[in-house]
Formats: sequence, C-alpha cells, structure tokens
Amino acid sequence: MKKVFFILLSVLMLFLLVSCEKSDEKDGIKVAMITSQGGLGDKSWNDSGYQGLVKAKEGMNIETKVIEPKDAAEGEKFLNDLAQAGYDLIITMEYAHGDVLKEVAPKYKDTHFAIFNQVVDVPNVVSVVFGEHEGSFLAGALAALMTTDTSIPRINSDKKIGFIGGIQSPGIDKFLVGYREGAKYIDKDIQVVVGYANSFGDPNKGKEIASSQINNGVDIIYSVAGGTGIGVFEEAENKNVYAIGVDTDQDYLKPGTILTSMLKRVDLSIYEMIKQLVDGNLQNNTVMTPALAQKGVSLTEMKYTKDDIPAKYLERLEEIKQDIINNKIKVTDITAK
Repeated sequence: MKKVFFILLSVLMLFLLVSCEKSDEKDGIKVAMITSQGGLGDKSWNDSGYQGLVKAKEGMNIETKVIEPKDAAEGEKFLNDLAQAGYDLIITMEYAHGDVLKEVAPKYKDTHFAIFNQVVDVPNVVSVVFGEHEGSFLAGALAALMTTDTSIPRINSDKKIGFIGGIQSPGIDKFLVGYREGAKYIDKDIQVVVGYANSFGDPNKGKEIASSQINNGVDIIYSVAGGTGIGVFEEAENKNVYAIGVDTDQDYLKPGTILTSMLKRVDLSIYEMIKQLVDGNLQNNTVMTPALAQKGVSLTEMKYTKDDIPAKYLERLEEIKQDIINNKIKVTDITAK
C-alpha cells in the first residue's frame, strides 16, 4: 500500500508541475516592438506605438522589449533574432521591413508578426493600414480654409500651404495626396509646396526645408516626418506661421503654433492587438483598417488654437468629416490595390 501511495503521490506532483509549467508559459507572453527610423523620442509615430506597448504591459502579464535599429537594413537580423528568442508577437513600425518580413515570417510559423501601413500577405502576419488619407484630407481642408482668410493674423495673401515628409514612399505620399485633395476641395487654386527631408530624425533638415517654404509664401506646413518635424515646428514658431502635427497630439509642443495634429491611433491598435493575443483571439493574416469611421484617425481638439479658427470653419470641417464617413466624399488612397 505504501508503494501504491508513493506512486500516486509522485503522479500527482508530476501533474501539478506540468500544470504550473503550462500556466507559466501562458502567462509569460513576450511582445517585441522594432521602431522605425528615428527611434523613440520622436514625439510622433514611434512614441505613439510605444505608448500602446506600455499600456498593454501595465494592464496585462506580458514581457516587452523595444529595439531601435540604427538602420532599416537591420530589419532581417532583428526579426530573426527576436523570433529565435521566443517572442510571441513581433511588431515592426518600419515600412521598409515589408519585403524582408515576407521572407522571415514563414520561417517561424508559431510566431505572430505585425506591420503597419502596408499589407504583407503571409499567414502569420497581421497588417494594420490606417486611413491617413482621410485624416489628411481634413488637415488639408482646414489649412485651405485658413490660408485663404487674410483676416487671421498669421496668414499672408498667398494661397500656399506646405508639406514636409520624412522619406518619400507610398506610405508618406498617402498623407500628401489626401492633404492636397482636401485643400483643393476648398479652393482649387491652393498651391501645395512639397519637400522631403530623407530622414525621420533630422530636426535641422526639417527646419531648413520649413524656412525655405515659409520664405516662398507658405503660412501653414503639414509635417509628416517623425522627429524631423521638431525642427519644422521650431521654424514655424520663429517665423510666426502655423504647422500641423502628425500621428500623436503634438499641439502641446508649440502651443498656438501647431494648428492641429492628424492623429493616427497606432497606440490603440497595438494595445488591441496585444489584448487579442493574450485572450487567444489574435487572427493571423488579417488586415486592420482603422479610419475616420472607426476613429483610427482624426484631428485634435485644437485646444490651443480653437480661438484662432473661425467657428464656421470648424462647422465646415465636421460636415466634410461626415461626408467622408458616409462616402459622399471619396478620398484617394494611393496605396490601395
């Protein structure tokens, strides 16, 4: 009987040990994020993604890691390294990682991968494609309404607004096309002056391009350039013109100078993605498409500039927003297949 007792006790202990190991494995979910060029501290795209990661870590039992590549070409190395290290979900914020992800992801079928601003059609990849063109249409419409009203102190007599992108690509041009269409919707004679910094982390270059545009008669500049935009905002403040921020609410960076920001809620998308992973509901090979209707993109409340903007313009913007949501206004998405 003693032998039987000890055998049963051993089996019970083994069962409990295995159960604990399984429980630890379930609770020990690991999530990694690879930033795009410019890294953390850009007060824009990467920081917004990081906010979603931090929120998830605070509310769920997960382990997180952030990688800040010095060059986009390091993508293959980091994607492989993180997968081999056992991360359950690897999120890349870098657009240039799209092609390499097509090669890496199939090698790690039990690992979830995620990428933004493009569709990577691989079974274990989640793609998130925002409606930046719709939000940018609103930004362009607001810029046009303002730049044609010379009763506003910072506005000159030229019908010129600016756009400064980080690195030219379909993902950045998607903002530009929506912005231009929104401006032309208000006034077909609006001229959009375009510049690219070829960097998402060069404030000095942003300042240089902004200075050139302002000297050319531009009085509102939409910056879609990550950390490079810091220089754009500084120059806009120096020259007493307006700027428009992007991705996060950047209005506070230069209160009264940043007219509004085109919010792109990557933080909410990352949080929701991780929550689905933890709950066991994350669906592979899906495309998330948060746009105006889903509140995935929007303009800010314009806390610091609302008094500068005539009420009739804000009302017009709300009408335009609803017309986009109701498909009365079609905004071009140059990345759509």
